[in-house]
Amino acid sequence: MPRKEESERISGIDTAWLRMEQPTNLMMITGVMIFAERLDYERLRTVIENRFLKYRRFIQRAVQKSAGAFWESDPYFDIRRHLLRTALPGRADQAELQYLASDLMSTPLDFSKPLWQFHLVEDYQGGSAIILRIHHCYADGIALIHVLLSLTDPAPDAQSPPAEAVERIEEDGIFRRFFEPVDKLMSALKVGRGLVGEGFDLVRHPTQALDYARNGAQLAAEIARLALMNNDSPTRFKGKLGVTKRVAWAEPLNLPEVKAVARALGGSVNDVLLACVAGALRDYLLEQGDPVPGNLEVRAVIPVNLRPLEKAANLGNFFGLVFLALPVGIANPLERVYEVRRRMNALKDSYQPILALGLLGAAGMGPNLLQQSLLEILSKKVSAVMTNVPGPREAIYLGGARLAEMMFWVPQSGQIGMGVSILSYHNRVHFGLVADRKLIDDPGAVISRFAGEFEKLLFVTLMSPWDQELDARQVEQSFTAWYGRDRGAESSSHGRKHSPPPFEKGGPGGIPHGQRG
Repeated sequence: MPRKEESERISGIDTAWLRMEQPTNLMMITGVMIFAERLDYERLRTVIENRFLKYRRFIQRAVQKSAGAFWESDPYFDIRRHLLRTALPGRADQAELQYLASDLMSTPLDFSKPLWQFHLVEDYQGGSAIILRIHHCYADGIALIHVLLSLTDPAPDAQSPPAEAVERIEEDGIFRRFFEPVDKLMSALKVGRGLVGEGFDLVRHPTQALDYARNGAQLAAEIARLALMNNDSPTRFKGKLGVTKRVAWAEPLNLPEVKAVARALGGSVNDVLLACVAGALRDYLLEQGDPVPGNLEVRAVIPVNLRPLEKAANLGNFFGLVFLALPVGIANPLERVYEVRRRMNALKDSYQPILALGLLGAAGMGPNLLQQSLLEILSKKVSAVMTNVPGPREAIYLGGARLAEMMFWVPQSGQIGMGVSILSYHNRVHFGLVADRKLIDDPGAVISRFAGEFEKLLFVTLMSPWDQELDARQVEQSFTAWYGRDRGAESSSHGRKHSPPPFEKGGPGGIPHGQRG
C-alpha cells in the first residue's frame, strides 16, 4: 500500500546541487568500502533499515517543479531498489572493482525514487565490498560521513546501538575529530560560531552571507579577487568532457610516517599530501611529453566545512570553497612543500568559503540560467576538486565485517573533469582519483605516482642533518643527482620514468624505512 506523500521545500543550497546535474557530470557522492570479511546481505539490510533510514530524508525523492524544488516521500519506497547485490566478472580483483565503480559513477540515479543506492559485492578477495552512491543534494561529505559512522560499530559482535548512539559517537571523539580542523579554520576565517549565534541561518537565507561579506573591505577585495581570477592553465587536465568517468585508488601510505615528515619539515600533514598531489600531476605531464614550465600551476577547489559540531547530525549542504593553485611547475619536492604551505597559510584569512556558500545558496534560489552561468565561470578557473578528510583512527565494523579500506569522491561540476580524494583511516592515508575518460583514460597512471612523491620527501628528510632546519635550496643539487632532472630541463625528461630509492630494503646509511629517530 502506498505511503502518504509529504512535501517540503528544498533549501536554496541543496537546490543548487540538485540543478547542477549534467550528463557529463553527475552530482553523486560515491564511496568504495572494502571489508576483510564477507558481509551478509540480510544483516546489512537490517543495519540500513534501523540506522540509515532513521533519517527521514532517505525515503524522500527530490522533485523539481515550476514553483521550485521539493522533498516528497516516495509512496512506493522499497529498500530492495536501493540495496542491490552485484558480482564482479573474471578475477574479481581491484581492477574489476574499479571498473564497476567507474561504470556506476557514469550512470545516473533514478529521479523517480530516493537518490541513493548501496551496491554490495558479496565476494571480493575473500571479503566483500560496497559501492555507495548518493546525490549531493541530500548531504555534503561531512554530513554523509556522520551518517555512515552511525552505521558502524567498534567491534564485530557489538550490539545494536541505542537511540542516543549519535551523541555517544560525538562524545567518544570518533566524529569530533572531523571538526577539530574545521573549528580552527572557522576561527581563522572569522566566521565561526559567532556567525551562527548572531542569527545568520545561511542555509535558509544564504543571501545574508553576501550581506555579511559586503560589510568589510577585506571581503569586498575577496569578491574582486574571485571575479578577476584567471582561468586555469590549459593542461591536459582541462578540456571537453564526456559521459564516462574512470576511477582508481592507490596503495595507502603509513600515516605516522607522513606525520613524522610533516613535523620534520615544520608543516602540516595537509601540506605534505597536497605537495605529493602536485608532484604526481607534474610527473604525469612530463611522461606524457607535455611542457611543464617552472611557473605552471593547476588550480584545485577544496570544500571547507562550515557546519558547527552541534549540527553534525543535520543533512543538507553547509560548506564553502577555497581555490588553491598547486605549484606543479616546481621540481624540487621540498620547495614544493614549502610553497604549498605558504599558499595554504595565505588562505587561512580568506573569506572565500563564506562567499562561495552565499553564492551557491543565492544561485539555487534564482533562475537556473543564472546558476549555470555562474557554474560555467567558476569551473573555468579550476581543473580539479580535492577533498582531504580525517577518518577514524581505530578499525570499525559494519554488519560484523571489519572495514579494511575506504575511499570517497565528491562530484565535479560544470567543466571540471578531475577529482582527488584523500582520506585517512586506521593510521593509513588512502588516495583516490576520478577523471573524465576524455581527459585521463587511465587514472591509475596518475594515482600510482603519489607514493613515489612521498618517498622522495621521506628520502630528503632522512638524509638531512637532524640538527638543522631543512632548506630547499641546499637539497636542490642532491635532488638533481638522485632523479636525473633539474628545474630548467623539463623538456629533456619527457618519456622518462624515475624510480624513488629502495626504501623497503633500508635507505642510505642503513636507516630502515620509517625508523628515523
